[in-house]
Amino acid sequence: MTEIKQWIVEEPGLDLHCELGEGPFYEPATNTLRFVDIKKKQLHTVNIAQGSKSLETLQLDMPVGVTADIEGVNPQEKILVAGKSGIYILERKTGSYELLKRFYDTAEKDERLRSNDGAVDPQGRFWVGTMNDFWLRDVFPEGSLFRFNPDLSRTTLKASLKIPNSIGWSLDHKTLYFVDTTSNHILAYDFNPEDGSISNERIFYQHPGPGSPDGFRIDEEGFIWQAIYGGGKVLRISPEGKVVGEVRFPTRNITCPCFVGKELWVTTAGEEDENEVESRKFGGGVFRVDVGVGGVRMFEFKLQRGV
Repeated sequence: MTEIKQWIVEEPGLDLHCELGEGPFYEPATNTLRFVDIKKKQLHTVNIAQGSKSLETLQLDMPVGVTADIEGVNPQEKILVAGKSGIYILERKTGSYELLKRFYDTAEKDERLRSNDGAVDPQGRFWVGTMNDFWLRDVFPEGSLFRFNPDLSRTTLKASLKIPNSIGWSLDHKTLYFVDTTSNHILAYDFNPEDGSISNERIFYQHPGPGSPDGFRIDEEGFIWQAIYGGGKVLRISPEGKVVGEVRFPTRNITCPCFVGKELWVTTAGEEDENEVESRKFGGGVFRVDVGVGGVRMFEFKLQRGV
């Protein structure tokens, strides 16, 4: 039986009570971390060395699920975001944005759905999943997994999804990992880097509960660090799909990790259960823990037109 290494985190590094903290993204040039609060429609930025006193918040007028850098563009000025109706260029100083490409071609779908998670692939294409917006108060199999190419052409890879979640690639870029939260598993696909197609779907990891898989990141050894929403932990999963490590937190709704050097910085969501006193106390905070390994670099969207 594989010995599982454990880390225990007792309090947040940033105690700011996001409703739905998500999308942590490290910017090494400025040693800052950006992350979103999807429900509050906010983009937060914090300097790693200075901590909470450096926290800056940009109020938006739409929910943003995930952000990415654009090749050749200073991320302090403009970044790529997946928002309410599609993918956008966000001006970070003003909060204004430009719609690049819609998810859907009908107003009804625009209204019912929003972005959730996503990532840029090694060839500079942006992958994004959509799910029902909060006002519907439930999730239905109406979401999709999209790929946006540098020329802004759009391809639908999967449809009829409830909560499509994190996306990432193996170290050799031959495998794409994709979280289907409502099915409690991580799927794996053969990935064709030339055209971005996927094939040979199989279950890579099935989570037994409690909680469900949310966001993940991949470390430099090819292991997945998988947040468990409702389970109060991040799991380290080997390339063979075996749990070999576990980071425990004092709140239940863990949403997504991000590597900052050899530390994990981890976003969380608020706790709605009034009986979960400790979880409510720390829910929505951002946590940090030294795990002794670094992550793979994040890829940039290779937008063909100017910004």
